[in-house]
Amino acid sequence: LETGAGFPFAINNSTGWIVVASELDREAVDFYSFGVEAQDQGNPPMASSASVSVTVLDVNDNSPEFTQREYGARLNEDAAVGTSVLTVSAIDRDANSVITYQISSGNTRNRFSITSQSGGGLISLALPLDYKLERQYLLTIAASDGTRQDTAQVVVNVTDANTHRPVFQSSHYTVNVNEDRPVGTTVVVISATDEDTGENARITYLMEDSIPQFRIAAETGAVTTQMELDYEDQVSYTLAITARDNGIPQKSDTTYLEILVSDVNDNAPQFLRDSYQGSIYEDVPTFTSVLQVSATDRDSGLNGRVFYTFQGGDDGDGDFIIESTSGIIRTLRRLDRENVPLYTLRAFAVDKGVPAKRTPVEIQVTVLDVNDNPPVFERDEFDIFVEENSPIGLVVARITATDPDEGTNAQIMYQIVEGNIPEVFQLDIFSGELTALADLDYESKAEYVMVVQATSAPLVSRATVHVRLRDVNDNSPQLKNFEILFNNYITNRSGSFPGGVIGRIPAHDPDISDSLTYTFEQGNELNLVLLDPRSGDLRLSPALDNNRPLEAVMRVSVSDGVHSATAQCTLRVTVITDEMLSNSITLRLADMSQERFLSPLLSRFLEGVAAVLATPRHRVVLFNIQTDTDVGSARILNVSLSVLLPASGHGARFFSSEELQERLYLNRSLLAAISAQRVLPFDDNICLREPCENYMRCVSVLQFDSSAPFLASDTILFRPIHPLMGGRGSPPPPFWGSRGCPSPWARCRVPAGPHAGERCELSARGGRCAPGVCRNGGTCLNLLVGGFRCQCPPGHYEKPFCTMSTRSFPPRSFLTFRGLRQRFHFTLALT
Repeated sequence: LETGAGFPFAINNSTGWIVVASELDREAVDFYSFGVEAQDQGNPPMASSASVSVTVLDVNDNSPEFTQREYGARLNEDAAVGTSVLTVSAIDRDANSVITYQISSGNTRNRFSITSQSGGGLISLALPLDYKLERQYLLTIAASDGTRQDTAQVVVNVTDANTHRPVFQSSHYTVNVNEDRPVGTTVVVISATDEDTGENARITYLMEDSIPQFRIAAETGAVTTQMELDYEDQVSYTLAITARDNGIPQKSDTTYLEILVSDVNDNAPQFLRDSYQGSIYEDVPTFTSVLQVSATDRDSGLNGRVFYTFQGGDDGDGDFIIESTSGIIRTLRRLDRENVPLYTLRAFAVDKGVPAKRTPVEIQVTVLDVNDNPPVFERDEFDIFVEENSPIGLVVARITATDPDEGTNAQIMYQIVEGNIPEVFQLDIFSGELTALADLDYESKAEYVMVVQATSAPLVSRATVHVRLRDVNDNSPQLKNFEILFNNYITNRSGSFPGGVIGRIPAHDPDISDSLTYTFEQGNELNLVLLDPRSGDLRLSPALDNNRPLEAVMRVSVSDGVHSATAQCTLRVTVITDEMLSNSITLRLADMSQERFLSPLLSRFLEGVAAVLATPRHRVVLFNIQTDTDVGSARILNVSLSVLLPASGHGARFFSSEELQERLYLNRSLLAAISAQRVLPFDDNICLREPCENYMRCVSVLQFDSSAPFLASDTILFRPIHPLMGGRGSPPPPFWGSRGCPSPWARCRVPAGPHAGERCELSARGGRCAPGVCRNGGTCLNLLVGGFRCQCPPGHYEKPFCTMSTRSFPPRSFLTFRGLRQRFHFTLALT
């Protein structure tokens, strides 16, 4: 027997009987087919096989089974008798079984029946239902195959019949809602009632027309906002609301809901423009209207009333005001475009709601220019540096001014109004470019000062322009022949010889930036003059400190590194003695200075003195020039000199001071003509004060205290010997006593009269004899009653002091007097 695991049959291998080895279940396997084999015991064994088919016959060993243990159904109370409720179904695994169905329990008042069908048991309504009596039936259904059975539960719920419609309490509702209520706010709850129960009484609410601002809750009837409300857009809404029950068929009722929107201050004022622009001239008077702003408010009542203000905004720092009701903006102060050309104001439109709402707006006010500002230069003075020899036409600078005004009011024209004569520069009328029109030469003129004017008609401004030329080395050094006049005063005092710098070579380079180098080319082999090659400073050799006059001619060279110049230097050493000084005079030259005199004028002056005195020029020794400091602002130069007599030889003799004074005074016009200088009368300041008593004559003298430093001019270095002015007597014999007048200040000449003495201090009437009081060999006798008298020798002598006072002359004779001196008291008698 060919079998597998779980095979329910077995075969007896000896008899061939096939037996049931395990329980059969037709419902599991109702047919088996297998093969059997018979085999002998021979050798080789022989076998044969056969096919066996076994059909399992059914027995009623299975109960019917419902497809589900519990069934449910809903049936309206007004369902008609015979209405099918539902079909229950059971399955029996046995073959050829017949299942019957019946209601075994729960069929209260036999309201239901069941009919067995091939497909199951159909439950039908056998009698009318009454919802008020039974709302639910719990039926037990049995399915039987005749021997075995199964049960299932059927729950039949009786539903109420929709016999009543929903009813609203009113056919019209009116509610108010503020427009500022947020979305989702419940406006009102609308409710209706239904006398039915259950689904028939469950009401659903809906709006007949779609109004986007509102929605209604289907279950509760709550009307809520689903969009923001705006009173200004719509002040009221009417909603048709329907209440429907959930019965079959549905029944409904409709009511009308009027929603009135209440205004709140939810709108800020709105300007008619996003911004405003205006313009006004800067010179308008205050309270001039500029422009008007306007705003509206969509709210109503006070919420929509608008006024205007700058408060909290910008009024141009108080330059503008705004009228609160009209919105007109006016100027409050004088405007200045150059200070503020554009105002950006910020005004507000404010409503009168609570709380108030406000809206800003930007206002631009352009201040229009008027020509109220003169041009302004960068500086009051301009310093411009230009190299000399720059080409003609060169733009040396650009002189510009700015005008705070604008447009044509800011157009500037330039011109030179002062300082351009002759016309050296040109100023472009529009650009302000300053151009050179002529050659610029530093040495001719180092600086030009001009006044330039900027004009924005009718307003002008001026500035001073300094054009300073920069020097370039385009000139040779300038050096003239010059003299060193060394007056060597021989005195017992030490330290009179000038050991320091006596001056500088009078070279000049027009190019101020050049550095000069100085050298002696010839004539100074003995180093009589010591020279600093860098500075040009000159010193005298100590070898010149002696009593010998000297004259040496040298050649000097000066160079700036590119150009050079040479000139002749003459050194003249003149020995000044006390005799020379004691016989000297001082002339006074008007309108003369030391520097001007140390020039060719010096030579002409010496020639003039020599001509007046009929002596060679070299015999005139000029040893001092000094500015007169006693005459205030007058320019007077004192010139001191001595003159050798023409016939003097080895023992040099000089003209006396008095003779020099008289001859030069009497010939002042000739001296002035030759010297080209104005010679003033002698001014003996000491004797003008008449220090001599009793009218004796005073004669001024010069005394010399020390040697002064060298004086310098372009052509002369002069060493002066400064005098000290004093007075002394100068009695020409035979009119003076033997004593003389040793006083350093004055010497007195005895006049006719009762007085005598050095200063006429002796009186013949009250004095006593004194040595020398009687003249011309007279003898002095003291009188007992006081006074004295002179006993004179024979001759034409006259008392009281034996002075010659009278003389006779033959016919056609004449008297010659020396020059008359200036006196406070002077009497001349001729008989």
